[in-house]
Amino acid sequence: MKILIIKRDKIGDMLLTTPMLQHLRRSLPSAEIHLLANDYNAWVVSNNPNIDRLWVYPRVRIGRKIRLTAAFKQLWQILQLRREHFDVALAAGGEESLRAIRRALRVGAKRVIAYCDDEALKNQLTDPLKAPNSNHEIDRMLGLLIPLGIPLPASPIYPHYDLPAVWHQFAVNWVTERNLKSNTYIVLGLGARRSNRQPTPQQVLRWCAHFKERYNLTTVFMWTPGKSDNPLYPGDDDIAQPVLDNHVPYIHPFRGPIMPALGLIWHARTSIFPDSGFMHFAAASPGGVLGLFAASRSSPSPKQWGPRGIKADYLEAETTVPDISDAELYQRIEKLIFRRVPETTNL
Repeated sequence: MKILIIKRDKIGDMLLTTPMLQHLRRSLPSAEIHLLANDYNAWVVSNNPNIDRLWVYPRVRIGRKIRLTAAFKQLWQILQLRREHFDVALAAGGEESLRAIRRALRVGAKRVIAYCDDEALKNQLTDPLKAPNSNHEIDRMLGLLIPLGIPLPASPIYPHYDLPAVWHQFAVNWVTERNLKSNTYIVLGLGARRSNRQPTPQQVLRWCAHFKERYNLTTVFMWTPGKSDNPLYPGDDDIAQPVLDNHVPYIHPFRGPIMPALGLIWHARTSIFPDSGFMHFAAASPGGVLGLFAASRSSPSPKQWGPRGIKADYLEAETTVPDISDAELYQRIEKLIFRRVPETTNL
């Protein structure tokens, strides 16, 4: 059986696809599994052992920029995909994605599986499924395998990412230059798209002081470069600056790209991140993560998007992250700091 998985979302969403890929490989070991991703998220699964071939398409729109050559490359790629004669094309996502469905239909597979409520597209799918109203995004995507005769796994499968050696080495060099060591710091990051899910500079300063005083753990303070109104990808410079202005010696700033940042996360004792792609990667790291959520009635809920992993937890505020009490955060983070992971666990 030849299967094409289509995943066109952000990097955190791609990471959440890895349990489905692992379960598919275990359930159908002789299947030929292909994955179609875009040039933004494909690196997340570039070395995933459960994929036989990774197809990458260029995005036509990046921010406000339109790339006409990308449109022609996509058309050529669709022709190539049609020549593969897939048995199944699957639009991977926990809810309806019209763009992913249309891309799956263009491939010409014998069966097309997707969550779909659109009546016009439903009639074109061999296996239209109704999107669940609950469950985590990982479980929703695992549910897409049921039409293939694959039941849900008996035990949880967590997202997995193998950090390349070059970024491990970057982290070692970075912490050594600052007289730090692996596992002796906490990563505290920004990065939520919604401002109500960001900690305030005052919270950051209080939390970092607590980690130093109680556990002698320094903090790597991490954020995405750029202004909040950046049309391509909003940054967190405005929030980070008040923290930097305090010149706290046990706060080490890291303003940089995602791959080196992942190296620092992988060498941390644990991490704290608002709902973001960084949060999901930190959940897959050895130190785990405490995710921060707020206002789930009007924005994505941790029940669907919370971090999943052996060392993963989250706090949810009713309206904004600043409503989270320090005491509650300290209690949760202490559990992560001292939680032991069984040696047999495959992170």
